[in-house]
Amino acid sequence: MSEFTSDRLLAFADGQLPEAERAAVEAHLAANPDLAAEIAAWQRQSDALRTLFGPAGAEPVPARLRPRRIAAELGRRRSSAFGWAAAALVLVGLGLGAGWFARPLFDAEPSSQYLIADAVNAHTVFVAENRHAVEVPGSDSEHLSSWLSNRLDTNLGMPDLSAEGFTLVGGRLLPGEPSRGGRAAQLMYENAAKQRITVYVTAALPDRAPAYQFASQDGAEAFYWANARITCTVVGTLPEAEMKTVSRAVYQQLTEGDVARANWG
Repeated sequence: MSEFTSDRLLAFADGQLPEAERAAVEAHLAANPDLAAEIAAWQRQSDALRTLFGPAGAEPVPARLRPRRIAAELGRRRSSAFGWAAAALVLVGLGLGAGWFARPLFDAEPSSQYLIADAVNAHTVFVAENRHAVEVPGSDSEHLSSWLSNRLDTNLGMPDLSAEGFTLVGGRLLPGEPSRGGRAAQLMYENAAKQRITVYVTAALPDRAPAYQFASQDGAEAFYWANARITCTVVGTLPEAEMKTVSRAVYQQLTEGDVARANWG
């Protein structure tokens, strides 16, 4: 059996391997360039996740989301045993949502590959358009939000990316996977340099566990995430640092919508 196990390689990629063992792993990687490239990808993935979610991890937990308060509320509604089990599940979800990630790579569901491909294809087609880039312009964002929310059967706000230098061009409805209601929404944003990014959203499968994934495809960078309510893929060709900044802003705003929806009961 190889001494270079997955756990050992992950510890190396995370910088947690004892110094005495690092030289052996480095020599092994030098002799195995394909494996070295994979480890380098893990490290880039880990850096990207820390950049994207790190600020959220430093924020104080809102009072309504504190474990004791959640546990008390669940205890009032359910039997003691069921309440504590549900509280544990909620805390796991909060840990992921707050950006407390301990591993360098979170594998999204297999169908995420298709969603990312659809998002990149739609981005490529419509960012090249001028007069017909969107169906509903950003100037009518209230109607756009209401229309797409109704079509996806879930609340979809329009993220404000002005702090990142982008304004809402508008959005459109697209065909989607039958398992997700057969519809997808695309929002388009543009900066002063006429660079565009798109946000591709579909309804999620029931009881969907959180998932996160970065991908490069057809010259575009995509950040995909999913939760129990929606899936979202941010696509663009901006430099990596800018894509992380924009993607983080979209994530923070749309997941805040999830929290609000949960509190509506």
